[in-house]
Amino acid sequence: MSEDIEGAAPGFVRVRLDLSYDGKDFSGWAKQTERRTVQGELESALRTVTRSPRTYELTVAGRTDSGVHARGQVAHVDLPEDVWAEHHDKLLRRLAGRLPHDVRVWKVAEAPAGFNARFAAVWRRYAYRVTDNPGGVDPLLRGHVLWHDWPLDVDAMNRAAARLVGEHDFAAYCKRREGATTIRTLQQLSWERGADGIITATVRADAFCHNMVRSLVGAMLFVGDGHRDADWPGKVLAAGERDSAVHVVRPHGLTLEEVGYPADDLLAARARQARNMRTLPGAPAGSLAGDGCC
Repeated sequence: MSEDIEGAAPGFVRVRLDLSYDGKDFSGWAKQTERRTVQGELESALRTVTRSPRTYELTVAGRTDSGVHARGQVAHVDLPEDVWAEHHDKLLRRLAGRLPHDVRVWKVAEAPAGFNARFAAVWRRYAYRVTDNPGGVDPLLRGHVLWHDWPLDVDAMNRAAARLVGEHDFAAYCKRREGATTIRTLQQLSWERGADGIITATVRADAFCHNMVRSLVGAMLFVGDGHRDADWPGKVLAAGERDSAVHVVRPHGLTLEEVGYPADDLLAARARQARNMRTLPGAPAGSLAGDGCC
């Protein structure tokens, strides 16, 4: 069945799932042959609990990479009307009994008209957590916090981050994919040190291209520890090419925290808009994939 970006095909119901997972033991979201993935586990569980002879494919807001976590992930699946009618009131509890402990579905509901988990989203918000404590990372947090073994200047990182906010071509911070643009609107990039000493980067954008968040964090850390000045990340952005000095930091510090959607009556229009081509003035056209990570 081909997917209609603005709703389910006749005879099907579009169902929204809100979920979270610990990415440590997953090879990312997208299902792969002979590799354990979040999508693979969820689709298998859905097939089992609905006693269906076929697999119903999930569409997700952000296809997280191997080792990346999610607290506020959103997906949708189109189920036959009779399957939904039979199972909807028991689906959440049955999924809890079938899924492994490192992935949980928290809400299952019929989606409003025009909803598409991927294309109707207007922003994704990630958090990257790091500590510069000379003793290292709290053992209870080691799977979610990066240790950086140089003292970090949060003010300097925020000065550098401010130069990157806005709509830009982030080619210098992305792994290119053929046919996809690297133009994104970075709505927020900020750093804050908590009372526990953990420094959290909040990164929010309309969408992300591959390795974008972890590349931005890598550049900011070089500023924070004094190896580069606050102007350097902006110069890298303006150059428009990958810089070998920009490191893609490890995935375990990264968590997809939340996905934002417009009001219900604007969902279909947003889904259509996200499928359109988007460029900066004078730039070649390219499709906005809308769900790259991170």
